[in-house]
Amino acid sequence: MTKNLEKTALAPVAPRRPHAFTRYGITVSDDYAWLKDENWQDVLHDPAVLDAEIRKYLEAENAYTEGLLGHTASLQKRLVAEMRGRIKEDDSSVPSPDGRFAYFRKFREGGQHELYGRMPRDGGEEKIVLDGDALAKDHAYFKFGGERHSPDHRLQAWSADTKGSEYFSIRVRDWESLADRDDLVEETDGGVVWSADCKSFFYVKLDDNHRPMQVWRHRLGTPQADDILIYQETDSGWFTHLHESTSGRFCVIAGGDHETSEQRLIDLADPDAPPRLVAPRETGVQYSIADRGDELLILTNADRAIDFKIVTAPLDSPERANWRDLIPHRAGVYILDHDLYSGHLVRLERANALPSIVIRDLSTGEEHAIAFDEAAYSLDTMGSYEFDTMNLRFSYSSMTTPLEIYDYDMASRARVLRKRQEIPSGHNVADYVTTRIMATSHDGAEVPVSLLHRRDFVRDASAPLLLYGYGSYGAAMPASFSTSRLSLVDRGFVYAIAHIRGGTDKGWGWYLDGKREKKTNSFDDFEASARALCEAKYTSTKRIVAHGGSAGGMLMGAVANRTNELFAGIVAEVPFVDVLNTMLDDSLPLTPPEWPEWGNPIESEKDFRTILSYSPYDNLAAKDYPAILAMAGLTDPRVTYWEPAKWIARLRATMTGGGPVLLRTNMGAGHGGASGRFNRLDEVAIAYAFALWAVGLAERGEV
Repeated sequence: MTKNLEKTALAPVAPRRPHAFTRYGITVSDDYAWLKDENWQDVLHDPAVLDAEIRKYLEAENAYTEGLLGHTASLQKRLVAEMRGRIKEDDSSVPSPDGRFAYFRKFREGGQHELYGRMPRDGGEEKIVLDGDALAKDHAYFKFGGERHSPDHRLQAWSADTKGSEYFSIRVRDWESLADRDDLVEETDGGVVWSADCKSFFYVKLDDNHRPMQVWRHRLGTPQADDILIYQETDSGWFTHLHESTSGRFCVIAGGDHETSEQRLIDLADPDAPPRLVAPRETGVQYSIADRGDELLILTNADRAIDFKIVTAPLDSPERANWRDLIPHRAGVYILDHDLYSGHLVRLERANALPSIVIRDLSTGEEHAIAFDEAAYSLDTMGSYEFDTMNLRFSYSSMTTPLEIYDYDMASRARVLRKRQEIPSGHNVADYVTTRIMATSHDGAEVPVSLLHRRDFVRDASAPLLLYGYGSYGAAMPASFSTSRLSLVDRGFVYAIAHIRGGTDKGWGWYLDGKREKKTNSFDDFEASARALCEAKYTSTKRIVAHGGSAGGMLMGAVANRTNELFAGIVAEVPFVDVLNTMLDDSLPLTPPEWPEWGNPIESEKDFRTILSYSPYDNLAAKDYPAILAMAGLTDPRVTYWEPAKWIARLRATMTGGGPVLLRTNMGAGHGGASGRFNRLDEVAIAYAFALWAVGLAERGEV
């Protein structure tokens, strides 16, 4: 099927321009290095300045992809119509109370972007302060960053990115006049924390390499040039972000990499005071604070608490020596997060790959848990503007059950359903089944695999299956509800999520066993999941389409090199595939912060050899490959556009058969793809049409 289609269009051929470097006595060739624009930083700010030859090549790849997938255009339209039909177009959030108001976000029917507003706390007339559709109308790309009302409810700070490069500009809008003030703060990460007197706010400024290294304070009514530098991070490998503390009393400067963290507190009632350090950084020790009166409750992995514990410390002397266990470490019970209210501590835990919420009465020490009975599900807390409250808001969904939002009285334990996700085109939960199997990996590790299929599905190995994986940074893949994936499942697909090592699906140790020198465990787990699904007759070889994005795209590149015989197709979205070259380039935005995750090949020969051994771009071989679709964003600051471009160029020149291999670059978007909730569906439809085509279903009239 694919070979015949390959002949219908002439694939672009990227010129090979000899380029090589030698390190640790090892010579590495990179004949497609020219696809990286020398002025890539300028391209992030203005895509129009991209080198003309590179642009011509990317556009040729787009045309080739369009030529091969053009016959699926009507299918893509049907997929978009279906997915859009499952979206409540005038959807709105459950209003969140704060003082005399309740704040919300909503969409208008047909609208692409959010509207932010408020109403009286007990109900009444709505007032919209930010209209995303109106703000976006003059931009090809538009995405909100952060938004936060001032403590006196008179002003609204908001930010937006209009390039896709994740440089956000902050403005301040007056709730009464609905006009923006003259204040404009540019090149930020989008977040804002107000001072208590509402005369200034704190923000993080991104440097020329897109790194969050500085915390500044902006005084309303003054130019950005007069802003005050509050904190300067000196380690280029650290991320710095801001948030309000649980009580709202402090601005928390949270710094860290993937292994170590450190936090500082700014008293919002005394914004001129210097930040106070909680505990100095110690390599490998992570912590995050919540505050209540004169005490801090700290979530940490200190003292070899691999799955984390919660300790207390006095606010006036919070250093490590004064930490005392409140919730001791329990191996196998991973504490993901904690939230604090005036009378209760809430923690989100995961054990055996299933989450639960545990509530502790701080006056009595009594605890109780909120959990659900499905085989696989997603559960999360949603936070609150208010600290002195008995109400906890949380969300629940599963692969079959649409999102539900509850308000829960932490004292009486009464639960009120506030919202159930509406599916306008209809969704009968009873028509679908979610289940979980365990796959045994190469070393005996048991890998959970969550599954969704129709109830009338017959397990006879004939069904096509999409297998999704990520497996990096400790990110767990929730078994949550997705309206989009129903378009595959309703066409006979089984949808599966492999909870592989590199994520925290089975605790922090699960993450540690899938990084650096143990990275290949992630690939082995994914392959074991595919084989287990075949053995259990959910599908069979060459009926599986693998799917992953970003670091999950690296997973896609690795399994394509290692076990190409398993897959009919592979979808790699913004794939991190040129791992070695990226980790050797410390000028790139994310390289220094990524070294704890992958290793530092600049300083370590061992890390160099480890990365070289699996980096997808450096391990392409003269053999058959499955059909591959790589999707990129030109202004992506995280996985730069040239990684998938180089990968596809070298892959096409190296492979001996199979394919085809396709590259589609969004010339006006970044890491998250197209902006707007409906425009994003176009990209999902391309990926799904490719998946259907790869298993031979796109030609059938009924799809």
